[in-house]
Amino acid sequence: MEVIPEGPDWQYEPKWDGFRCVVFRDGDDVQLQSKAGQPLARYFPEIVDGIKAMKPKQFVLDGEVVIVQGNKLSFDDLLLRLHPAQSRVRKLAAETPATLVVFDLLVDERRRLLTHSTLEERRPALETFSKSFDGDLLRLSPATRNIREARRWLQTSGATLDGVIAKRIDVPYASGERLGMQKIKLLRTADCVVGGFRYAEKKKVVGSLLLGLYDKAGLLHHVGFCSGIKNAERQALTKKLEKLIAAPGFTGKSPGGPSRWSTKRSTEWQPLQPKLVAEVQFDHAVGGPTKIRTSVRWII
Repeated sequence: MEVIPEGPDWQYEPKWDGFRCVVFRDGDDVQLQSKAGQPLARYFPEIVDGIKAMKPKQFVLDGEVVIVQGNKLSFDDLLLRLHPAQSRVRKLAAETPATLVVFDLLVDERRRLLTHSTLEERRPALETFSKSFDGDLLRLSPATRNIREARRWLQTSGATLDGVIAKRIDVPYASGERLGMQKIKLLRTADCVVGGFRYAEKKKVVGSLLLGLYDKAGLLHHVGFCSGIKNAERQALTKKLEKLIAAPGFTGKSPGGPSRWSTKRSTEWQPLQPKLVAEVQFDHAVGGPTKIRTSVRWII
């Protein structure tokens, strides 16, 4: 397990399993933007409506869009929102409404830019601002300086949280950087069948392995992928994989089709005979036992 940094200069927050989202409001103009700069407003109209209903008319917030199902967070329901039909998005918004969990205030209602202020200064401002939140659509993300509380959060990683984030309280906001911030996850391992692979984008060598797990009926379901392959090993591994190319690869759920953010290359894959096993290290499983998010991995 990764170690949570300790000391009086650290603040701890839950790491939510959702879409990172920066909210910009200027009167009736509300924009939601992903970490990669993609617009998100059309996919989460209930969040936009909740922002418009707030009393403050100008501000910028940083947070995470999540969908709560029972006592768990559902990343699968978030992915369903990335749909081209607005009618479908509206239907899903009514059935499984999203929540914006807010963890930073970047511009306050008086248009003051707070990004140059330290976290120790921004957090009280956010807590005061959060009094204007709707409890269902916008929530203040908890924070603590108690290491025991942070460790308890980490132990609940999985269905409820994606880990813990430790932030230095004496540094300003750094967009796109990890200055003064550490992400800590509870890691586990699993043996997965390699059911297919994708070629790299610019060279015909393996770019990523497609991983699968069998269910009780003996069907092999796609659960994730890994791309942490050393360059020196790609050529030899490609030759080994190409000898095993054979349909269908996965007999249950297969690698997903294209989305608005995927490329043609990212949806093309080669099926393999189920003869290779990969030991993978992952932080948690989502969507039941047939979906795993992987991190460090290697072939055995």
